[in-house]
Amino acid sequence: MTMISQLLIATAATCWGLTGVFTRQLYAAGLSYFEIAAVRAAIAAVCLLVFLLLTNRKSLRFRIKDIWLFLLMGVFGGAMMSTLYFYTIEMITLSAASILLYTAPYMVMAMSAFVFKEKITPQKLAALFVAFTGCLMTVGFIDSSGLSKIGIAAGIMSAFLYALNTILAKLALRTYSPFVISTYAFTIASFILIPLCDFGRVITLAFGDVIILKNILLLGFFIAVLPAICYYKGLEKTEPSRASIISFVEPLSAAAAGFVVFEEILSPVKILGMVLILVSLVILNLHGRKR
Repeated sequence: MTMISQLLIATAATCWGLTGVFTRQLYAAGLSYFEIAAVRAAIAAVCLLVFLLLTNRKSLRFRIKDIWLFLLMGVFGGAMMSTLYFYTIEMITLSAASILLYTAPYMVMAMSAFVFKEKITPQKLAALFVAFTGCLMTVGFIDSSGLSKIGIAAGIMSAFLYALNTILAKLALRTYSPFVISTYAFTIASFILIPLCDFGRVITLAFGDVIILKNILLLGFFIAVLPAICYYKGLEKTEPSRASIISFVEPLSAAAAGFVVFEEILSPVKILGMVLILVSLVILNLHGRKR
């Protein structure tokens, strides 16, 4: 199950890497980062809730003592993290936002050592270093002197919330399925985000333009529902630090999408960076793969 779990996490990261494919047209249509985060959470919540009600409604039951997990995942992971990341993209360059987000694996490794007593091995550190170097080369090195300080702060905070959400999910997975966790996280996020934006305007724009509607629906499924289920399912049998390193597949996916969809040029440095990300996954699985 180890390899299957890692493939699920890599699939989730690949989906997240395609975010720009859908959000660029939504930004161009006039939707704000806040509205995009809200509609993403709402569509995911509806899809998952309907699915569980039709297939296994009993699974939606939860213990009162566990409600804090769902609330924190909904508030921090579902609402604040995505909103801050979309805000970061708006304030600074996409490459800079990606690099800031991918300081999260370092935070996950530190949190996992504290919460789960997970060992920080030389193998993990080496894989993390190679992956982060590959990320820098893939998305481009940044000069922070010309960037918004608020944008940088938002990017770092989104990385912290990403790391925190991974730890909370690992705790929740001891009792609940990935479907239940995702359903409650997105539902709570929706209740928070929808009242804070002009959701009626979003609906009007969506039903007034089939392209906007298509991008919204695809964003909800491919950038929310599918990756959330894959990530949490993979996390069931994968250490949080290992999962966060595998997630470096995301910038690789984003670079590939940029090349295929937006005809962006892949320089030799970017290609080498993509190779390094793949090499980091090999390093991570050398000798004595766990579980």
